[in-house]
Amino acid sequence: MLDVQEPKSKKPADTAFKQQRLPAWQPILTARNVMPIFFAVAAAFVPIGIGLLYLTNLVQEFTLDYTHCKNIDNLTESCAEHIKSNRNLSCNCIIPFKLEEDFAPNVFMYYGLTNYYQNHRRYVKSRDDFQLLGKLSKTPSSDCAPFDYHNNKPIAPCGAIANSLFSDTLTLEYNDKPVPLLRTQIAWESDKNIKYQNPKGDLKEAFKDFEKPIDWQVNIWELDKENDSNNGFENEDLIVWMRTAALPDFRKLYRRIEHKNEFKNGLPKGNYKLVIKYNYPVAGFGGTKSLILSNTSFTGGRNLFLGYAYIVVGCCCFLLGLMFLILHIKYKPSANTGDISIVSPSTSYQ
Repeated sequence: MLDVQEPKSKKPADTAFKQQRLPAWQPILTARNVMPIFFAVAAAFVPIGIGLLYLTNLVQEFTLDYTHCKNIDNLTESCAEHIKSNRNLSCNCIIPFKLEEDFAPNVFMYYGLTNYYQNHRRYVKSRDDFQLLGKLSKTPSSDCAPFDYHNNKPIAPCGAIANSLFSDTLTLEYNDKPVPLLRTQIAWESDKNIKYQNPKGDLKEAFKDFEKPIDWQVNIWELDKENDSNNGFENEDLIVWMRTAALPDFRKLYRRIEHKNEFKNGLPKGNYKLVIKYNYPVAGFGGTKSLILSNTSFTGGRNLFLGYAYIVVGCCCFLLGLMFLILHIKYKPSANTGDISIVSPSTSYQ
């Protein structure tokens, strides 16, 4: 006679863990217990916020908007108007400015853009990471469309991000002498060494079957004519631009001031000129462009938000703690509070 197998039970094993018999502790939150937590957070956050504000106020910063600078060849029109009709046109303008104080090293040069939504979903996706690793293919990623082909050739680098690369050329003059600027070590090391790699061999030969992005005025192997190792996908201006900003108003690192000779102690106060080769249109979508000179502190660049955030959170915690203190004094604990705090799984119901 055949043995009938019993159906397999779905009941969990009879263990303390699976039957939820492990000892547990659940705090009883009362005004008396919560007060010290709020006061401790307030005591920690407010001094931290004050310290952050102090450090960020040590950072020196100068901003110069050059969106509507005048064309030096025709002072009756701005460069924004000059290039509006044709992206291939270029314009030159010069803006004098004055630094009212010495800028201590290290000084960094940024460009700032406003009303520019790099965080748009389609824009962020419009790239080919496989291509940027130096693995060129005649079939770019579909995410790059419509910036994937031009003149029946694949584009490298493809996509909307690369196509919209910031293309203004900014230089500084101090007392009619050029300020030395460094184009390297402006990108993240992880991006430079891991995410972006050039194809093997000569760049001009490697990209001969590919088109440059539609709105670029130079080929990818000509992005830095002074430093051959700073060309192709490993060009640091390109790498900085490809790291998209989270907010519509942002700044990106453009150059580092080379601190040598008369600039070894930073940027001295005095008269300067910003010389601009104006190529990048922003007026059409209501944006602005600006030059930003800044140094850094222990906490990085100038950022008032973090300090204020710590102070606001600390003050809110202090007010909540004060409210619970008033409640604790006004409504004293009942006589049964002590019994509630020692309830355990073995306590019998009354």
